[in-house]
Amino acid sequence: MNIGLEGEHKELVDAVDANLPVYSRRLPVATLVVLNYNGGAHMVPLVEHLAAQTVRDFELVLVDNASHDGSTTQAETLARARGLDIQVIHNTRNRGFAPACNQGSRAAAAPNLVMLNNDTRPYADWLERLLGGLEQARRGGDRQVGMIASKLLRAHRPAQIDSAGIALDWAGIAWDWQGGALDDPADNTPRPIFGPCGGAALYDRAMFETLGGFDDDFFAYMEDVDLAWRARLAGYGCLLQPDARVLHAHSATLGDGSPFKRYLLARNKMWTIIKNYPNPWFAGLLPVMLGYDGLAAGYGLLRRRDLASVRGRLAGLAHSAPMWRKRQAIQRQWRAVDNWRAQVAPLDLPWDVPKRYAHLADGTQ
Repeated sequence: MNIGLEGEHKELVDAVDANLPVYSRRLPVATLVVLNYNGGAHMVPLVEHLAAQTVRDFELVLVDNASHDGSTTQAETLARARGLDIQVIHNTRNRGFAPACNQGSRAAAAPNLVMLNNDTRPYADWLERLLGGLEQARRGGDRQVGMIASKLLRAHRPAQIDSAGIALDWAGIAWDWQGGALDDPADNTPRPIFGPCGGAALYDRAMFETLGGFDDDFFAYMEDVDLAWRARLAGYGCLLQPDARVLHAHSATLGDGSPFKRYLLARNKMWTIIKNYPNPWFAGLLPVMLGYDGLAAGYGLLRRRDLASVRGRLAGLAHSAPMWRKRQAIQRQWRAVDNWRAQVAPLDLPWDVPKRYAHLADGTQ
């Protein structure tokens, strides 16, 4: 398979000595950005799976968020031993997922940017399929496809889907599309979806940079929903490439039920809606959104018996002023609302919403 999108990507480098000829080197077709924070249990298997990819024309940018378990050094050593092109960025503190991924994107050389969680194990043909999905879209004349979603399967239950991308409904609720459904190994037909799960997503690097990347203020969680929403409003599309598969240990870093994760999800959900929900739907559906969110907060309080999600919502409101300013810029510049509306899912009844996350409640990752 020829995975170059527009022919060969080459960089001309001027020789210091005018008597020496100018030479060219082929740029990698993709830059894989992996964030690590004490991922000792995950980094070695991930590097081994990357070394087994059928496409090796990629560079790996590993961003370490002040790990203290030696996992980054171990991963770097193994990557070099396996012949991978790797560069490592060391942070002196945990900067969070969104800022660290943006660091990695700024270090990228390739035209295609791939975000990959450290708790994933990609199938051998994952990157080939992912890049092939983008190439197929471009050859079909769809130049506005700027995102390709992988299919994430549950690491300890690989016949079950963890995420086939992002779904979003009219109440502003986002969830993992097809989460909990059984995987069809024969499914290889790309289809449009709202956006990719940032755990294994391909972004057109030019689009990513134009939109400003992930929002650093989010720290972690919902940054992929926010970016997909902004991309939709800007006219970009997303395709799920269902045969680009990775195994995923869901929420291996913070834990699926951790109070900190629930706090961030609640806060960042509010910020995502404030920034991106276009008028006039924002004003018209605000009572619906508040009603659904109030029920969700009450359900979480009764189920978890802590105030993490309530505190997150209060923090989202208390620190919403910068998000309103960002909203002004987003709504003023990007108004492809039909591109957004086309992928918004219908509302479920409030008592059916928890079913979207039922596959995460069994404690098996």
